[in-house]
Parts: sequence; structure tokens; C-alpha cells
Amino acid sequence: MRSARIDVAVYWRSIPLLLRHLSILAMPACAGVIDWAVNETAPYLTGAMGGLGTGLLQMAVQIVYLFAFGVAVIQANTVWRGRRATFDDAWEEARHKAGGIVLAAIGFQFVLYAAAYLGTLLGPVIGVTLQLIAAFFLIYTIPAAAIGGMPGSLAISASIRAVREAPFGTALLAIAFVLLWNVVPQLLLAVPFDLSVPVTLLIFAIVRTLILAYLAFPFAKLYDDVAFTRRW
Repeated sequence: MRSARIDVAVYWRSIPLLLRHLSILAMPACAGVIDWAVNETAPYLTGAMGGLGTGLLQMAVQIVYLFAFGVAVIQANTVWRGRRATFDDAWEEARHKAGGIVLAAIGFQFVLYAAAYLGTLLGPVIGVTLQLIAAFFLIYTIPAAAIGGMPGSLAISASIRAVREAPFGTALLAIAFVLLWNVVPQLLLAVPFDLSVPVTLLIFAIVRTLILAYLAFPFAKLYDDVAFTRRW
């Protein structure tokens, strides 16, 4: 097994690559718009169902985000490999792999849901711990489906193998993901701007669009390095 290596440079090298390939924002932007629209209309669509309906909608939104991320990862991977990287090519490849990416996204969500459900039985601390462990080992699920073409459980298995190959690099990636995807948008929402709720949610969606497109680069590079350059 090859020794684990932490590639810190990938995080700042991703910034100019994103700026030179802004078309990678296309699918994350679509997901952001859908997220914004769902947040705006959810009270009207799920009034009779209450929290259950809202939860189902949010799960659907997360699957949309994960699929959009898969398209972005395909394009980012092409950029890292030094080939011509256009949105049209990435979208065409993603269309052929759409079933696998969606199944991988559903599997990812299901495992996190199962961990959360166990948490309700075993206690909140254990529940959060189980979710963090599950998210850590499943972090490469979408790249495995988008780059490797592995559907569902195969993508999950590929993610677990990749994490075992590079646990420290994966840990850094997981920290970067949590900080950028969860912490940064919440901090922006905490700033006391005098804005209406729809505008605030729109800004939130725009920020997440930029973050998702940026994250596609380190995710693609790190998974590609682990999955396709092993030395045994």
C-alpha cells in the first residue's frame, strides 16, 4: 500500500483554476436556485404534512446538490488532467453516469439518515459521532460515481477504500468541507444585514454555489490521486 500524502497546495491552486473555468458554476448555480425556490415555497407545499414534508424536500434538495457536485467534479477532474474542459463535455459525461451518481447520492443520504436514526436511539452524542464517522468514510462517494463511474454501493465501497489509502489527507478535506459548506454560510447569515428573508436566502444560495464549485477541484484532485495512482 502506498504511503499517505497530504497535498495542501491543491486548496490554493484550485482558486485560479475556478476563476479560469467559471462554467463549472453552472450546475451548482442550478442547485442553488432550486434550494432557494424550495425554501421559499416549502411552507405552501408541505403545510399539511408538517415537518415530514419539509424533511423530504430538503433530502431531495441535497440529492440535487450532490448531482450538481458530480457534474462539477467531472469538469474539475478534466481541468486537473490538462485536457479541454467545457461544461458541455462534463454535462454529457454526467448524463451517461446520471443513474450511478443519483444512486450514489441516495446511498450517501441513506447512510447518514441511518446514522442519525441510531443516534435517536443511543443518544445525541453517539448520534453525532456516528454521522461524522459515516460522512468521513463516504466523503469520496460522489467523486467515485462521477469520475470512476461506480454506482450506488460500489461508489460507497470505493470511497471507503480511498479514505483508507489517505486518511490524513481525507481528514483535511473533511475539515475544509465542513468549514466552507456549513460554517461560512451560517456566519454570513449571522451578519446583521437589513435584508428581507428572500434576499437573504438568495445570498445564501449564491455563496453555496461558489463554495460547491470551488470544492469540486480539491475533491476531484485528491480522489483521482488516491484512486488512480496507487502503488502496491
